[in-house]
Amino acid sequence: MTLPENPIGVFDSGIGGLTVVRQLLEILPHENIVYFGDTARVPYGNKSAEVVREYAVQDAKFLLSKGVKLIVIACNTASAVAMDVVRAHATVPTIGVIEPTANEAIKLSASKTIGVIGTLSTINSCAYTTALRAADSGVHVRTQACPLFVPLAEEGLFDHPATDLIANEYLSSFIGKVDVMILGCTHYPLLRSAISRALKGEVRLIDAGEATAKSVQELLSQRGLLNRQKTKPLLEFYVSDFPQKFNDIAEKFLGMKLEFVRKVQVRSNGEIG
Repeated sequence: MTLPENPIGVFDSGIGGLTVVRQLLEILPHENIVYFGDTARVPYGNKSAEVVREYAVQDAKFLLSKGVKLIVIACNTASAVAMDVVRAHATVPTIGVIEPTANEAIKLSASKTIGVIGTLSTINSCAYTTALRAADSGVHVRTQACPLFVPLAEEGLFDHPATDLIANEYLSSFIGKVDVMILGCTHYPLLRSAISRALKGEVRLIDAGEATAKSVQELLSQRGLLNRQKTKPLLEFYVSDFPQKFNDIAEKFLGMKLEFVRKVQVRSNGEIG
């Protein structure tokens, strides 16, 4: 039986999903959270759709084993290509990051010119373009794959000169062409400063965290599953590799000490635990 006290489950290919966790903690400060970062197999964005779908189902099954009441796919690549299979296997509601973020971008774009940056898989899937045009058929969408951003974020090179150099290379063509930019990978907000500098501060940046957290709040409220307890939330973080590195970056990004970070094994049969 699903109870309001049960945790929200969040998974991502690595540390990027922390951008969603931070917003969940801001909007829903009493919710318990179980996070899984697949740091042994990051990034998902340069893998085939078939492999990402396989990984996403494994990740979801791990979260379900922890008794979660809802699953957040805090990975744009998995949201783009694996939402259907995760929902088919999940026994609880599942939310991705693409639709909430696309809807937020439509609201905030005055000129209806929206840029989207993401991993190769996300951009090639056209998931954001489809979602944006479904919301507003008159929107103009400009996209760019930025595959090097994920490893830069995973290494914690948030404000490194190399990050600025690569951001300038990827993003210069957007200046003057769009008024809103979707950061179509949950790792990218970690590089927000460098991205903003490359865009000369002229483009409003939209990340998935806030929009997705609002969707989670709305869905839990509709289902009567908001945690009404006012106690300190239980936060559990699991990774498939490099727990200390994850802990160091997560504590810096979330601005808090993590009390529970554990490494789990991805077995040859795909089971995680």
